[in-house]
Amino acid sequence: MAIKQLTVFVQNKKGTVVSVTEILSENHINLRALSIAETQDFGILRLIVNDENTAEAVLKKNGYLIKVIDVIGVKIGDEPGKLSEALAVLDKKNINVEYLYAFMARTEKHAYVVLRVEDNTTAEKALSDAGFRLISEEDINKL
Repeated sequence: MAIKQLTVFVQNKKGTVVSVTEILSENHINLRALSIAETQDFGILRLIVNDENTAEAVLKKNGYLIKVIDVIGVKIGDEPGKLSEALAVLDKKNINVEYLYAFMARTEKHAYVVLRVEDNTTAEKALSDAGFRLISEEDINKL
């Protein structure tokens, strides 16, 4: 049930992120989640989009270095402690969370979180067994 994430390597300079988002917009690609981490010279832009194949193609065509990886998405209650509960499930199974970020979602009472872990299958099973609902690419397209 993994979700495809685009990792886009960009220069850390004015206008770079807007260039990426304009390319996606011009190609009718809708952002569902994003995160950016930066160093002095470059940034790592992580994206969940409604059409990763087209996004990957148009960004590569425009000279961006792209990596597509599998991440997992989990639906959690939008109240204090719910993220900690999900993370504790993974911690008890010795699953390290490399990074996480949240979705841009139109929903009440829930949040959607993207998790990068070493073993998606084990993490998905642990979270499902603990009662958390995983989200799929189809779910993302409904947001």
